Amino acid sequence: MLEKLTYAPMLFEVAEGLFQEGQWQAAALLYKNVSDCEKYQNSERLAVCQYRLFRIALGDDQTRNLQAAHIFECYLNRVDEADQLDGIKNLVNVYYSLHKWAKADKLAQDMLHLSMLRYNLQRKSNRRMTDEKKPEKPLCFYIYYSHLMRASVCEEYGDFTSALKFVTLYTDASWVSKDDEDARMTVAQFQEWGTANTLLYQVMSGQQEVLSEYVDHISPQSDEIFVALSNILTSANRYGWNVDYILVRFANFIPYQTYATEFGGYNQQIMSDQHTKFLAELAAYHLHNKRKEGIQFIIQSLESSARINNESTAIKCADLFGKHRDQADEKAQVQYNLQIGPYL
Repeated sequence: MLEKLTYAPMLFEVAEGLFQEGQWQAAALLYKNVSDCEKYQNSERLAVCQYRLFRIALGDDQTRNLQAAHIFECYLNRVDEADQLDGIKNLVNVYYSLHKWAKADKLAQDMLHLSMLRYNLQRKSNRRMTDEKKPEKPLCFYIYYSHLMRASVCEEYGDFTSALKFVTLYTDASWVSKDDEDARMTVAQFQEWGTANTLLYQVMSGQQEVLSEYVDHISPQSDEIFVALSNILTSANRYGWNVDYILVRFANFIPYQTYATEFGGYNQQIMSDQHTKFLAELAAYHLHNKRKEGIQFIIQSLESSARINNESTAIKCADLFGKHRDQADEKAQVQYNLQIGPYL
C-alpha cells in the first residue's frame, strides 16, 4: 500500500486516527509516506502531514526542533486556519526556547492578527462555527497567549516597562464573551499569570521590597514555583541579593519535573531550556557565595545542555568554571572535562 500513490488518501486517514490515539511514531511513518507521494502537489493534505510531523518531532533536542520548525514554516499558510493558530503557537514556543526573541515576537504578532480576525468574525456573525474545524483552545486563549509571549520577549530584553504593558492586555477580560466554561477558565488563568508576573517584573527590575510578596503569592501554587524560583535566582545574581531562605523553602522544586496548568503541561521545550539555565544560575549564585557545590551545578547544567543541545548555556558554564576553577577538586575537574569535551 505504501508503494501505490492511489492509497495516499486512505493512508492519511489512518495516520490521522493513529495521531489522535497518541500513537505518534506509527503515524509519523504514514505521514512521511504520504508527504513523499504528494511532494509535487500543492495540497492541504501535504501541509497537514508536515504539521503533524513537526508536532511529532518536537522534543528536548533544540537542534532537531529548529530543523523541524524551518521545514514546517514553509507549509504554515497552507493548513486550515485552526491548525495555523496551533502551529504558530508551537513555533513561538520553539523559537522562544532557542532564544530567538525577534522571531518569537514576530510569530506572536501573527498569532494575534489571525486569532483576532477569527474571534471578530465569529462574534459579528453570531455563529458558533459548529461546521468548522476548531483550534485546540478557545480563540481568546491565542489572543492572550500572544500578549503573554510578547511580554516574555520584553522580559528577556530587560524591558520590564513594556512587559507590564502587555500584562494589562492579557488580563483585560472586558471584551471576552464568557458563555462557556473554557473561556472562563482561560480568563482566570491569564489573570492569575498577570498578577504573578506584575510582581515578577517588579522583582526583576530590582525592587527587592516586593520579593517577599512575590514569594508569598506563588508559594500556594506548586505548578508556578519552579519558574518563579528560576527568575528569583536570576534577579539575585543580577543585584547581589541573598536568597538562601527562598532556596531552602522551595528545595523540593529544584529537581527537574514537569508542571501542569489548567491547559495541560508547560511547554516541554521552554521548561527544558529553563531548567538548564536555572542550574547555571544556581551554580553562579553558590560560587559567588564561595560555596564549592556550585561546581557540581555547573556540571549538571552542562549535562542538561548536552541533552537538549543548548550551546549558549554550555558556553556560560565554561566561562563560569574558568573563573572558579580553583574551587574544583580533581574529581570535579574530570567530570567537567567529560561534559565540556563535545563543545571544544
